[in-house]
Amino acid sequence: MVWVYLQFGGGLETLFDSVKSHKVEIPSKKKEGLSDRTTVKGVINYIQKKMLKKNPEMFLKGKELRPGILVLINDIDWELGGKEECIVENNDVVLFLSTLHGG
Repeated sequence: MVWVYLQFGGGLETLFDSVKSHKVEIPSKKKEGLSDRTTVKGVINYIQKKMLKKNPEMFLKGKELRPGILVLINDIDWELGGKEECIVENNDVVLFLSTLHGG
C-alpha cells in the first residue's frame, strides 16, 4: 500500500465534491521479479472505483484518462516517467489538472 496525495484542479475538483486535495491509500501490485509497486494506472483505477461518483465521462474516456487532463507527479509531467506506468511512491503528490475550459 502507498499513501498518495491526490489533487484536482482546473474544474476537475467539482467531480470530487469540490474538494481539491485528498490523501488516499492505493493498493500495490506485485510484478514478477519486482517488489510491490504502484503506478499511475493503479491510481486512476482507484479513483474510478472509489472516488468518482458523478460524471465519470468528464474524467475518463472508457478506461483511459480523458484528453486534455495534465498529470503531474511531484510537479513533473507524467509523460517523462512513462505515463500510466510511472511509479508512484509513498507521499507523492499526483495532480490532475484540466487544461480544457469552456467559454
